[in-house]
Amino acid sequence: MSAIHAEALQYMLVIPAYNEAATIHELLEQVLAQKPKQLLLINDASNDDTGKIVDNFINSHSTQPVKVIHNTENLGKAASLWLAFEQAIAQGMDVVITMDGDGQHPAEDIPALLKSHLEQPEHIIIGARERNLKNQPIGRFLANRFANFWISWAAGYSVSDSQSGFRLYPVSLLKKIPCLKNSPGFVFESEVIIEAAWQGYYTSIVNIPSIYHKNRRPSHFQAWQDIKKITKMVAARLVITRFNLKDLWAVLSKKPAPINNE
Repeated sequence: MSAIHAEALQYMLVIPAYNEAATIHELLEQVLAQKPKQLLLINDASNDDTGKIVDNFINSHSTQPVKVIHNTENLGKAASLWLAFEQAIAQGMDVVITMDGDGQHPAEDIPALLKSHLEQPEHIIIGARERNLKNQPIGRFLANRFANFWISWAAGYSVSDSQSGFRLYPVSLLKKIPCLKNSPGFVFESEVIIEAAWQGYYTSIVNIPSIYHKNRRPSHFQAWQDIKKITKMVAARLVITRFNLKDLWAVLSKKPAPINNE
């Protein structure tokens, strides 16, 4: 795998979007500049101009590999991502990269995720928002740190920025994990980390900045409400592992992810 260059990877860039009219056009332009094999946007029944903006963008970029799926009802992030994962598998992609539609993640960091994948081909690569944490709203910062602890315990190693939606998933992992499309709210990003660890796939991080646009819509992430849902899911997972104290110690001692699944 190490002999493969990032440019040779077949990757699909996926953007789940719900009411992203303020940022989606600029984001699509930035992503296309990175030349993905396929850019797929899932419009999750937005009730603003997101769908119209995306359709106009596709019409004006008819020679580019960009596609949209318009959900007829709001399915949620997990189900929307799962639609994209199924397409990536069917198209024989090597990896899937996901980004949020609010323009928070810099598209120019996509090559860094691809490079990290070449070094750890059986890891989920997370774009971790560690460069400028002071810019992150305090509620989200605290909720993220709280979630990191519980998810790390269930996964068995220390996980950084478990709530980041800027990720690279190996398609080999997507073929192995059970369908998680019914994960509520933002639970999917947490549950997939745990399930991946149980399948022998861990996480590596690439440090990225976070961009909080002045005209962005209010965050869909409701810090403490979503954390309650995540905690409930993690508790169920910990019951399965019988609250393994060895895994708890791994988190408290900040044990990193295993290298190359070893």
